[in-house]
Amino acid sequence: MAKMHWAIRTADSIMERTPKLYEGQGYNGKWSYDYGVILKGFERLWKMTGDEKYFGYIRDNMDYFIQEDGSVKGYRQDEHNIDHLNNGKLLFVLHKETGEEKYARAAALLREQLKTHPRTSEGAFWHKRIYPYQIWLDGLYMGAPFYLEYLLNFEQEGDLADVTRQFILCERHTKDEKTGLLYHAWDEQRVQPWCNPQTGQSPNFWGRSLGWFVMALVDVLELLPPEHGDFNELRRILNDTLSALRNYQDAGTGVWHQIVDAGGRKGNYLEASASSMITYAIAKGLRLGLLGSEWISSLDYAYAGLISEFVLETKEGWVNLNKTCQVAGLGGEDRRDGTYAYYISEPIITNDQKGLGAFLLACTEYEYLEVEGRAAHR
Repeated sequence: MAKMHWAIRTADSIMERTPKLYEGQGYNGKWSYDYGVILKGFERLWKMTGDEKYFGYIRDNMDYFIQEDGSVKGYRQDEHNIDHLNNGKLLFVLHKETGEEKYARAAALLREQLKTHPRTSEGAFWHKRIYPYQIWLDGLYMGAPFYLEYLLNFEQEGDLADVTRQFILCERHTKDEKTGLLYHAWDEQRVQPWCNPQTGQSPNFWGRSLGWFVMALVDVLELLPPEHGDFNELRRILNDTLSALRNYQDAGTGVWHQIVDAGGRKGNYLEASASSMITYAIAKGLRLGLLGSEWISSLDYAYAGLISEFVLETKEGWVNLNKTCQVAGLGGEDRRDGTYAYYISEPIITNDQKGLGAFLLACTEYEYLEVEGRAAHR
């Protein structure tokens, strides 16, 4: 357990600083996907250490929202917002460990959203009802792992290919053939002000969106039966996307920039959440045998960079994570235009929940590999 140094310190800092995630700055009790990123890190750490306080933290935070009848405080199915599924990933472990049916009922409620969630003509989920005909990389992390785990747990006859199709379509429409990177989003109708009128693609490679995508891939590949017809295709997409990202791993620090391919451009900066997500995907990919041993040196360099570039310890001994982009999106009422200037103009903050969650996930996977799994990859 002593080897889980940064994972434990980060989790304990989060618990002391925000015992109730939903009371964190700016959340005010709303059902926000950020909690699910942090709590998945707690789930992994609990499984690694056996320390029940981490499971208790998951349950305490989820129980604020999950009512006895399975309804979810603050959730509206008719919004058709793919982000609102992310916290549902914690319902499976809560149901399994406690046997309480409210968790299964809540998962079924979230699952229902996908039955009516609007889709592109090829069957890809829109990011949100308010963003019509659009695939955003972010949405793959929010929806796909939850959807797959629900099918495996409660709908064994379900169509797993409907999950894998989301990644195949997303890569097909967002990939840049020159760099191998994926653009943040794609508009099937090619009418959004931010999109290329010929391709429908948004104009930049946003680090965190790529991070969401590769995290989603390793999480789905962990659950997907290896004999499934699309398993090898998703593995290829993972390897190709990470290989493209490795070409832009900062030589001086081992981490990644806010705009991935513009490292030397004025205003760009090394960004903590994207770097943590990519590091997590590499570490988990190694643990699952999805990546070869040639990735170990890239992983070591990335992880060392996370600690040296982004972590600051407070006088209380808490872990602070610096340099996280607070939010970035496309279109909407504030007309976010997807330009380089837009992405670097969004606030950069400390201890953003999704950044901390991604960092905790990266730490748990890396430190587990250090303790248990590295010999298998030599």
